[in-house]
Amino acid sequence: MTAIAVRPGGSSPLAGTGTLLRFALRRDRLLIPVWIAVDALMVLSMPGTLEGLYGTPAERADLVRQMDTNASLRAMVGPVFGDSVGALTAWRVGVYAGALAAVMSLLVVVRHTRDEEESGRQELVASGMVGRRASLTAALLAAGVANAVLALLVTAGLAGRGTVGALALGLGIAGVGMVFATLAAIVAQLTESARLARGLTAAVLGAAFVLRAAGDSATDDGSSVLTWLSPLGWLENLRPYASERWWVMALFGAAVALQAAVAYTLAGRRDVGMSFLPTRPGPASGRLAGAGALAWRLQRGGVLGWSIGFFLAGVVYGGMTEGAAELVGDNDNARRVFERMGGRSGLTDAFLASMVGMLGLVAALYIVASVLRLHGEETSGRAEPLLANAVGRLRWAAGHLVIAFGGSALLMLLAGAGFAVGYGRQTGPILGACLAQLPAVWVIGGVAVLLHGAFPRAALAAWGVAGAVLLIGWVGPALDAPQAVLDVSPFGHLPKLPGGGMEWGPVLILTGLAVVLVAGGLAGLRRRDMTT
Repeated sequence: MTAIAVRPGGSSPLAGTGTLLRFALRRDRLLIPVWIAVDALMVLSMPGTLEGLYGTPAERADLVRQMDTNASLRAMVGPVFGDSVGALTAWRVGVYAGALAAVMSLLVVVRHTRDEEESGRQELVASGMVGRRASLTAALLAAGVANAVLALLVTAGLAGRGTVGALALGLGIAGVGMVFATLAAIVAQLTESARLARGLTAAVLGAAFVLRAAGDSATDDGSSVLTWLSPLGWLENLRPYASERWWVMALFGAAVALQAAVAYTLAGRRDVGMSFLPTRPGPASGRLAGAGALAWRLQRGGVLGWSIGFFLAGVVYGGMTEGAAELVGDNDNARRVFERMGGRSGLTDAFLASMVGMLGLVAALYIVASVLRLHGEETSGRAEPLLANAVGRLRWAAGHLVIAFGGSALLMLLAGAGFAVGYGRQTGPILGACLAQLPAVWVIGGVAVLLHGAFPRAALAAWGVAGAVLLIGWVGPALDAPQAVLDVSPFGHLPKLPGGGMEWGPVLILTGLAVVLVAGGLAGLRRRDMTT
């Protein structure tokens, strides 16, 4: 563990905040830049894409008219308030950029609050001249720095489309991030587990997306009460590049201030390591008698949450399939983007293939998180007492890996079932298309296993690999990236289903590569020392 030299700061509750902030930023010197880069590139790449798809004012105006009558697509990306390139950029990526900022923020805050307490490092830090609320303040400031940089990049990158609109979009995205940063700070006081804190905050983010989607499907101007109940809906109603409503920023400010006050109040009323909702202890017997059963107990909440999300995503994407085909219409550029993502087949099949591919990319995030549960158990010191008993390293790891790799298969199956419910056609082909994503998902999981087993200090770099693959898959086709770039991602080698022909060669090669990566990681885990 890196030593922290905290200078005496008197009895101030914020003593040592600056030192802890610098330490937090140093620890996250890879995590935060990767999240910022993915989010910023997604936003900044969109104007060029939209100009290629809808190059004339008439085409953009026609798009706006079609969106006004397409409730399914409004549920996915929200209403559009203007036909300028800037307004369309805010419409197309604003909600998703805000959601990514929220995920980044909650990860940063939980990592530097509840994670530190759960591992015992916070108690060691608190034994020095560190104020009672310094750690919480440093965590929130780290999230604030990350969101400020993101807002600055978005504003600078889109300033050419209009400085005022660019500033509104950048501040709105950062505002969503800070709302969920302060929410995560509250949840970190309530729960005893960092995993549960991340899961509960992510569940609130999912609920916010659902509320916004339900409200936007009902109205075409963002005026639904359900939309206003969601911070993502506030971002929409800020209306960047469309007569900005600056007063909406007051909602972000009020929510951040109120939630931060609650978090600080709770932090001052509990001991380090304790929580207001403690975990119920129990004996390691019955359903917890084995390493695999313990791994399931630790990860079952995450599996349940991801499963519900994938099924609902399948239902939503399936329900909007016909609407997407109508929206693209005769736009050859939009058709080419869908075909590049989903294969050269009918537009409906291409859209389905692209949506299935997007869910496959998201499943890669699940498998990385699940595999790195091993890393968390090891670095927190909980694995060492377990391995001191009659439990081998491979048996311990196998319990988590079965959940990681088997869970990803379950997610894609549920996504296929959701498509069947939402679309109601081609159930067999769509289910097969979902399962065809698994070899690429497993390769990403294999990379995470290899990094954890052979290079434990670089284990968190697996998030960078998953982020890079996600960026290539989402942005690459729209930017008409060279095929060599798309081929860097394992997903670029999969058959484009449904609609395309099944190609077993790439599927078998990727599956074999995943097996080799996992075997290499387990071999490294078996030979190296355990870390703390």
